[in-house]
Amino acid sequence: MIIATSSEIAGKRVVKTLGVVRGNTIRARHMGKDILAGLKTIVGGEIQEYTKLMGESRDQALDRMIADAEALGANAVLDTRFATSFLMQSAAEILVYGTAVIVEDA
Repeated sequence: MIIATSSEIAGKRVVKTLGVVRGNTIRARHMGKDILAGLKTIVGGEIQEYTKLMGESRDQALDRMIADAEALGANAVLDTRFATSFLMQSAAEILVYGTAVIVEDA
């Protein structure tokens, strides 16, 4: 599966557009990690717990989008975008979406 943020892939041509595909996940922070993060804001620096949480969330949403594309028979997703929204103080949604297509060598 080829995933691209662009509308084209060098050396490939789109032979069929299958439609919009998406994947999402909603994750909540752990209270214990919130306490550690709060302490980290005092001294500064990266909050590794949140970096890991967001990375895992992006990966899961991307995997779900790929599964959605594969179910349609796609071999590529173009114009891939990520979006984040906060649902409540300690939970966020990661959404990834794009256009499922079938590409062939140009």
